[in-house]
Amino acid sequence: MTGRPEVLFPLFGKLEALPGIGKKTAKHLEQLNVHVPRDMLFLLPHAMIDRTPRATIQGAPLPATVTVEVTVGRHTPPRGRGAYRVQVLDEETSFDLIFFHARGDYLERILPTGSRRIVSGRVEQYDGHAQMPHPDYALPPEQADDIPRYEPVYPLTAGVTQKLMAKAVGGALEKAPHLAEWIDPQQRSAASWPGWREALTAAHHPENTGAVQPRDPARERLAYDELLAHQLTMALARARERKASGRSSTGKGHLRQKVLEALPYKPTGAQSRAVSEIAADMAGAERMVRLLQGDVGAGKTLVAFMALLIAVEAGGQGVMMAPTEILARQHMEGLASLAESAGVRVEILTGRDKSAPRQAKLAALASGEIDILVGTHAVFQESVVYHDLRLAIVDEQHRFGVKQRMELGRKGRGADMLVMTATPIPRSLSLAQYGDMDISVLDEKPPGRKPVKTTLASAARMDEIINHLDRATAGGRQAYWVCPLVEESESVDLPSAEERFRALRARLGEGRVGLVHGQMAAEEKDAAVSAFQRGETDILVATTVIEVGVNIPNASIMVIEQAEIFGLAQLHQLRGRVGRGSAESTCLMVYQPPLSESGLRRLSLLRDTEDGFRIAEADLEMRGAGDLIGTAQSGLPRFRIADLELQPDLLRIAQSDARTLLLRDPELTSDRGRAARILLWLMGQDEAIRLMSVG
Repeated sequence: MTGRPEVLFPLFGKLEALPGIGKKTAKHLEQLNVHVPRDMLFLLPHAMIDRTPRATIQGAPLPATVTVEVTVGRHTPPRGRGAYRVQVLDEETSFDLIFFHARGDYLERILPTGSRRIVSGRVEQYDGHAQMPHPDYALPPEQADDIPRYEPVYPLTAGVTQKLMAKAVGGALEKAPHLAEWIDPQQRSAASWPGWREALTAAHHPENTGAVQPRDPARERLAYDELLAHQLTMALARARERKASGRSSTGKGHLRQKVLEALPYKPTGAQSRAVSEIAADMAGAERMVRLLQGDVGAGKTLVAFMALLIAVEAGGQGVMMAPTEILARQHMEGLASLAESAGVRVEILTGRDKSAPRQAKLAALASGEIDILVGTHAVFQESVVYHDLRLAIVDEQHRFGVKQRMELGRKGRGADMLVMTATPIPRSLSLAQYGDMDISVLDEKPPGRKPVKTTLASAARMDEIINHLDRATAGGRQAYWVCPLVEESESVDLPSAEERFRALRARLGEGRVGLVHGQMAAEEKDAAVSAFQRGETDILVATTVIEVGVNIPNASIMVIEQAEIFGLAQLHQLRGRVGRGSAESTCLMVYQPPLSESGLRRLSLLRDTEDGFRIAEADLEMRGAGDLIGTAQSGLPRFRIADLELQPDLLRIAQSDARTLLLRDPELTSDRGRAARILLWLMGQDEAIRLMSVG
């Protein structure tokens, strides 16, 4: 199937083909991400108005939408700029219909005194008297059927009304074709889901308040369709990456053994398990695409190095790429002692390497003299040629797109790929973001990592905090001080790193305080971190640029200013910068009083646990998926119906179903496979179709 199937043409035509929509309205609807009739079908109502008729407004929990039959009483035109009032009487009481800027002759025509009318609208109390401003409906009793009993409420944008939405959705539903079923029959019957077309009709015509909830069978089915299409795309990308002629890399283990003998501790069970999973993948004929997810201080560096040694033992090379130069240099330092014990050559390549030294490194890499290369994205520039690249490791995946991952993989013919992240991600999100990979999790801390004592303090105690810090650093300890902003901003009342740096320097002395933030040049950042590393400065004032990976064992105090505005996962990452040496470590979260209830809840959770996965799950519950990974660079798909926070179980089922379907029917040519292709077109997963046609 090379182009979109004909059966879907009506859903991908012009919006103006729907009733009530002209060019202007179509332009407005773009604000709601509605461009074709299909988008209208997937824009589900977010609430429902119950217009079930009542005998009287008496006893209704006002304000509320009420539908009631009334006798029309006297009309009172406005005095000056007031409202036009029409008194009406239901079975038990009277109330007023209120109209602003209305013409009296028009109102007398549609609401003649003495007539019976059914009115429906929002009733509220005003000065002790009930009134219904601008009824939504005012009809003779014989037209009662024109008032929907349950009316869907759609998201709106300028120039679009609820009535217009309902009319356009009705037109889109008429265009929805009957499609073959793509959901596994057992799954569908176990979940009691309706068919696709029935589900759409039910979702747009809710018949009780539960029908607009994510757990409603019709909504759940439509959410599952979206997740299944996404996971099929992921599984196709995965199959494609793996089919890209992987190579078997098996090592004898002699280099790894040397490292294990030189270690002053025994690796954790989680580290050993992750190394075994990676070794098994690398030995297989298919290309490895694996995510190594480890909490702060879980020992990812050792696992990564063991994986690199497998590549070297197999006669090849390994590369490790970090998102920043600071991190690349730090990886280099971390690996240097391990490399020495194994007797392998490790080099670093960053954008800073110039002319002759750079050429020498490139020549050594191309001839195979360098076993392992560490660096920034400079490691996959065109001029960098490997002798035999077997394994590429990418650190902090959410800062690299899938595209860079594939570019790096192309450097080695079928090179295995290991992606590392120190951000514990709840399982539901890791499936959505990394569904094309297998996942190894490091959920134990290596021996010797001391717990970090976490406390909360009000900014009102700032003098006391600085005095305490002065005494601790005078005694040989070092501290990080993290601020939310780089420089003072008029629009945001937050402490800035530059302001805090100046204040601490004035109080504690010129040479004791350093500063590092994202807007500084790479050389300045490195110089500030190096001075702190060498113990030349006692306190390093920073923004969240130090969140990931900076490793200074002597730093044992972490102060986070205005901690309440940071995300939980981010606070957990920052706290992980201390507790790496032999000293007792503390993390002080300074908040601006008064602290909101949710702020207190979040900071208390951090104080009470160091389990990154528990913190990430809580962060997801409190803040939502986009915020958790940072919407701008989250890499998370944008779903129209599915909700990753509320429906994580659906995602797991969709992943396993997608993989099973492709295992049995890799070309999607069976009846269900062909239906699944239609689903991919319907959900706009053209990328998946392309992967199939070229794969």
